[in-house]
Amino acid sequence: MTARWVVDIAEERDLHITWKSISLLLKNKPEPDSDYFAPVQKTHNMLRVMESVRAAEGEGPIKDLYFELGARIHHDRELDFSMADVLTSVGLDPVHAAAVDDDSFDAAIQAAMDDGLGLTGDDVGTPIIAKINSVGKRVAYFGPVITRVPEGDSALKLWDGLDALMDVEGFWELKRTRTEGPEFGERP
Repeated sequence: MTARWVVDIAEERDLHITWKSISLLLKNKPEPDSDYFAPVQKTHNMLRVMESVRAAEGEGPIKDLYFELGARIHHDRELDFSMADVLTSVGLDPVHAAAVDDDSFDAAIQAAMDDGLGLTGDDVGTPIIAKINSVGKRVAYFGPVITRVPEGDSALKLWDGLDALMDVEGFWELKRTRTEGPEFGERP
């Protein structure tokens, strides 16, 4: 949801988005016999594919790949899809599917995580948004966690408010209990 929101407002707020990996497998280190392990191993393997694409083709195709993976997971409710089919569906070479089993991409995933978590601290999850604030300092925060993609003025107000918080030294956290689940809307 956060990714879709940021893409929606990017042009109006002159945002240049770089998508970075964060692996819940590496971050949370679940035990292999836990129910959580298999799904986060699968999504970690998807990040390996993203890093393979990034290494070969740069940043350009990452958003489309990320959105297609997200749509299959959240809209189609699938985790057992063919990575070669996903790659082909967004115009990428299916050869990158071999990266699911290639742990050489784990260093790039870890480096991206270290970068984000170095700005926010380790007691956060995903999403993380990082930017250069108005005084030239690179800062980041965890969130926003949203249950639907805001539209129009609400989308811009959300960005502007969070952007303003990036300038406030000593600001750490806002939170309220979530009382609704995600509303994914139409498949992007």
